[in-house]
Amino acid sequence: MPENRLDLLKNLVAQNPGDSFARYGLAMAYAGAGDHGQAVEEYRKLIDLNPKYVAAYYHAGQALEKLGRISEARDLYRRGIAISTETSDEHTRGELEAVLDLLGSRD
Repeated sequence: MPENRLDLLKNLVAQNPGDSFARYGLAMAYAGAGDHGQAVEEYRKLIDLNPKYVAAYYHAGQALEKLGRISEARDLYRRGIAISTETSDEHTRGELEAVLDLLGSRD
């Protein structure tokens, strides 16, 4: 039996690697635990698995920022803006545009 939320989510993803919601939860749990590198890895796997899971772009970008990988965060935000435009997700697009504006164009 899993000891904590992170272990539970790892088990869920191991049992069903194609479950976008479980993988998103795992990435969020890593981020919440301060393991931003592992969170980015899980967000990237989620994006590869389900490119239209637009929330992953925002949160992956946030984790990249915390790691000081600003250029990568910008690129991910831009990809997320394109996908959220394609899927008509105005809310997420607005959030992605706002964080990209805050970052500006400098590294």
